[in-house]
Amino acid sequence: MNEPSPRTLSIALADEAATARLMADLALLIRAGDLITLSGELGTGKTAAARAMIRHLAQDGTLDVPSPTFTLAQTYELATIPVLHADLYRIADTRELEELGLAPLPDNLLVLLEWPERAANELPADRIEIVLSMQPERGADARLATVTGHGAAEAKVVRLGQLRDFLGRAGFLEAQRLYMPGDASTRSYARLVREGTSTILMNFPPRVDQQRIYGGRSYLAAVHLADEIKPFVAIARGLQERGFSAPAVYHCDLERGFLIGEDLGTEAFVEGNPPRPIVPRYEAAIDVLAELHRLELPTALAVEGASAHAIAAFDVDAMLIELSLLLDWYFPDRGLAVTDTMRAEFDALWRALLTPILQGPRTWVIRDYHSPNLIWLEQRSGIAKVGIIDFQDMVLGPAAYDVVSLAQDARLDIAEPIELALLSRYVRNRRAREDGFDPMAFAESYAVMSAQRNTRLLGVFSRLNRRDGKPHYLRHQPRIWTYLARSLAHPALATVKDWYGRHLPPD
Repeated sequence: MNEPSPRTLSIALADEAATARLMADLALLIRAGDLITLSGELGTGKTAAARAMIRHLAQDGTLDVPSPTFTLAQTYELATIPVLHADLYRIADTRELEELGLAPLPDNLLVLLEWPERAANELPADRIEIVLSMQPERGADARLATVTGHGAAEAKVVRLGQLRDFLGRAGFLEAQRLYMPGDASTRSYARLVREGTSTILMNFPPRVDQQRIYGGRSYLAAVHLADEIKPFVAIARGLQERGFSAPAVYHCDLERGFLIGEDLGTEAFVEGNPPRPIVPRYEAAIDVLAELHRLELPTALAVEGASAHAIAAFDVDAMLIELSLLLDWYFPDRGLAVTDTMRAEFDALWRALLTPILQGPRTWVIRDYHSPNLIWLEQRSGIAKVGIIDFQDMVLGPAAYDVVSLAQDARLDIAEPIELALLSRYVRNRRAREDGFDPMAFAESYAVMSAQRNTRLLGVFSRLNRRDGKPHYLRHQPRIWTYLARSLAHPALATVKDWYGRHLPPD
């Protein structure tokens, strides 16, 4: 039986700017460990294509990227993704590849490889191949790019074709692309600049988690994480209708997971190096939560052209599965064993703590309501000054959860006096508008949600390191321990504090 042929795209490039746009689109889909080969006759623009991608990833249009014809290989330690740019034109024997460190190719770098023909059969089966050819009948700078996906990379070439089709239908195919750093998810982003106006392109491929190990459900389903773009569209509209600043959605492909939306800008909630909170902006963000939590909110939101999005409840089982990341990832990362007895005791203690809180009043929980996902909008007024850009995982749960996300920001140090001032501000706001608000019950819920969230983050950051090759998240773990110690001081958490003290040495 014949194997299916690799997926191939033929893309006409009018000039070098069009080549740069193609490479920027491809940059949305690649990661360290991927191989992109560049073939074509002399003068077809192989180095120009590689240079365009490196400059895009570096967010520096003037970065010096010389041809590696004579050096053979050049490494770029970019903050976004490390890149190896190699040229095999002067390779006479494939045995030289090993001497150059190119056989096997490194799996911790994105590799851009010119003249791959010189490597004969030494190339990995999984790769993206770009063949450039001149098109003199269309102009001196015109090229044809033939892009083929081999092996596992075929899916990325298919996605590239879908992305460019979406951009064409939306009228943005010729817009300038500006790279935006991604987050811990599979989503990726770029700014699209057209006629002096900037919008945000979101690439949110539908996610399929094959490991159904939580009662027949995947991790994504069990903890209610969005696996498609529809929740983002629904929740953005739901927030906007209530006066909150979520990005407007201009164009969307719900089936394939592409979106072009409003660019809220870059005004951050932090300043300095190391970053520290801009307290008045954090106070405004606390006011947003107090306003949101006083509202009567629906449990389902309409989506134009699709069924409504039902907002899942943040239940005990979901929180326990999140907590289990500590046992499954943080413990092994520290060389610590987890016995069945330890796991059973851990689950029982946490179930007893979580059950009464999660049976209480519920509101919209954005989940990652902290500095990287908040934009300051000086020109707006009131609660609209706080732009919210990450909310697709929203669930129904305790109001305290998002207050913890903000007041114990996982990405930077929040001094305890600032945390307490933010908490006091939130409590004052709620008490001023709601006669039945109980500060003592909220304080206990805050401590439990803090301990749950920070325990989860210890596991998440270890998983990002061990499974996903993202060690930079480990630098946040000492801070997470500081926050965790604050919450464990609450009397309600005495039994959990004792378990941690017996089994889990701090970082």
